[in-house]
Amino acid sequence: MQHSKHLRLNGGRRLTDKLINKNDLSKLINDGDTLLVGGFGLSGTPFTLIDVLATLGKKNLTVVSNNLGEKDKGLGILLHKGCLKKAIGSYFTSNRDAVYEWSKGNLEIELVPQGTLAERIRCGGAGIAGFYTKTAAGTKLAEGKEEREFDGETHVFERAIKGDVSLIKAWKADTLGNLIYDHTGRNFNPVMATASKIVIAEVDEIVEVGELSPYEITTPHVYVDYLVLSDYKKIGGKYVVPGS
Repeated sequence: MQHSKHLRLNGGRRLTDKLINKNDLSKLINDGDTLLVGGFGLSGTPFTLIDVLATLGKKNLTVVSNNLGEKDKGLGILLHKGCLKKAIGSYFTSNRDAVYEWSKGNLEIELVPQGTLAERIRCGGAGIAGFYTKTAAGTKLAEGKEEREFDGETHVFERAIKGDVSLIKAWKADTLGNLIYDHTGRNFNPVMATASKIVIAEVDEIVEVGELSPYEITTPHVYVDYLVLSDYKKIGGKYVVPGS
């Protein structure tokens, strides 16, 4: 894979060595991979990365995300293309196609309470095997899981989640790969940036080192392997492809 070492931004500024062409995604994701994909609803969703992935013909993917986008939007595109074997997340009814495919036996779904999902991913990034929580104790979500009693209350053991590749969305990166996020677009993205073997961040803009305040940086560059510039522009509070 050729890094974009010698490319330049408008005005002649050097682009980061971590910047790749979006089509290089084909070399980084394999059939059967587990993908951690940022987003809450459609906010903070790496639309460009998902659009490209949908064209690559990858199969049997497991996606860990809060939800599966909406019909033909975000992760809903991968579902429609038949790329997904399993989805692990909290809220699937935002896309009725997910429920339909599950009911037909075409998609495995692992339903995880939202706070538990965030903590399982955080543990994956922190090298922690798992944790006990009261959430879901006594429900169907606890069936088959180890339980222990603490202070007279039943707790369920939840294993950490780790991925092969994280696809995340940030607002800006600097040329090292430090990331900042746009308000609620932050959601699961920072924690997912810690929990996969490969982390690919889609960003709206790349600036020089020093242009981002250290107080703004949420994801340090050591977590980020590759950057891809977004095809989308934010217009009227929504991300759209210019000219569409």
